[in-house]
Amino acid sequence: MRAETQGHVEKVQNSLKLLAQRMDRETAPHRLEEFNAMIEDPDLWNDQAKAQKLMRDRQTLIDQMGTYDTIAGALTDNVELIELGEAEGDEEVVADAEAALAKLVETAAQKELEALLNGESDPNDSFLEIKAGAGGTEACDWAAMLARMYVRWAESRGFEVELQEEQPGAEAGIKSVTYQIKGHNAYGWLKSESGTHRLVRISPFGKGTRETSFAAVGAYPVIDDNIEIEVNPADIRIDTFRSSGAGGQHVNTTDSAVRITHHPTGIVVTSSEKSQHQNRDIAMKALKSRLYQMELDRRNAEVNALHEAKGDAGWGNQIRSYVLQPYQMVKDLRTGYETSDTQSVLDGDLDGLMASTLAMDASGKSRADARAD
Repeated sequence: MRAETQGHVEKVQNSLKLLAQRMDRETAPHRLEEFNAMIEDPDLWNDQAKAQKLMRDRQTLIDQMGTYDTIAGALTDNVELIELGEAEGDEEVVADAEAALAKLVETAAQKELEALLNGESDPNDSFLEIKAGAGGTEACDWAAMLARMYVRWAESRGFEVELQEEQPGAEAGIKSVTYQIKGHNAYGWLKSESGTHRLVRISPFGKGTRETSFAAVGAYPVIDDNIEIEVNPADIRIDTFRSSGAGGQHVNTTDSAVRITHHPTGIVVTSSEKSQHQNRDIAMKALKSRLYQMELDRRNAEVNALHEAKGDAGWGNQIRSYVLQPYQMVKDLRTGYETSDTQSVLDGDLDGLMASTLAMDASGKSRADARAD
C-alpha cells in the first residue's frame, strides 16, 4: 500500500477514534436498548417535553452509531479492495478504491467536526438576527446579501427557514431581519457566525467608488421546553402594533404584531405573524432565547476572552472580511481561514469557514495560535 494511501487510512482511523469517544461506543448498544424500552411506556407522552427530549436523544445515538458503522465499514471494504487489487495486479480496482478512500477521509473529518457539537444547546434550532451597520444604503444591501447567504446555507443542509421579522431599508436591502432556522445542530453551526461582518466592494449605488459596509449577525439557541428560563412579568412590556401582510396592491394591515421589551437588559424582540396569540408565543421564546444566550456568554466569559471572539463594543468586533475589490477574498479573522471563491461563499458555501472556527473552539486555541498553525 502506498504511503499516501496508508496516510488516508490513519486519518480515517483517527476520526473513528474520536467518534467512538464522543458517543461512548462501548455503552452505546446498552443505552439504545434502554431508550427502546422507555419509548414503549404507554405513559411516556403524558409529558410531551420529556418524551420529545427522549426521542431526540435516542435519534442522536442512532445517528452516531450509524455514522461510525458506515465509515468503519467503508474503510474495511476499501482497504480489502486495495489489498486484493495489488495482489492480483488490477490497477483499476486499486485506483478506484484509493479514490473512494480519499473521499472517505473528507467525510470522516466532517463527521468528526460534527461530533464536537456537544454544547448544551448545540443540537437546538437557532434564531438568526442580521442588522445593517454603518454605511446607510450600502449596509442595508449588505445585510440583505448576508440574509440570502444564510438562507441558502440552511436550505443546502435541509434546514427549515422561517422569517420572524424584517425591516426593509429606506432605499434598498434590509435594516434588520430575524429567522428561525430549524434543524439538528442548527445553533451549533450558526453560533460561529455571531459578530460583525465587513464587506469591501465597488458601490452599486454610487459613482463606482470603493465602499466598506458592516452588518452584525447574532445567533441564539431556541430554548427547549425542558430548559427553564424565568421571566418576571414586571420586567417586560408587551406592545401590539399594526403590521403589513403580503406586498402588492392588496396589503393587509392588522394589530396582531407583538413587541416585547425586557427592561433589565434592554432586549427588544418582535414577531409579526397573522395571529396575535402566536406572536406572543414566538416573541416570548425569542426573549428567553436571548436571555439564555446571555447566561451562556456569562458562563463562557473566560473562553471567549481566550478565543478573542469579542472585541470592543460597536464595529470593532469584526469576525470576517469579504473583499470583492480590488481582489477576491473571504477571510475569517479569528482562524485565518481564507478563500478566494467569494461567490460560492455568498451563495451559502460556509462549511469550511464554520468548521475552522468549530475546530479552533474545540482545541481551545487563541486566534494567534490558529494563525500560526
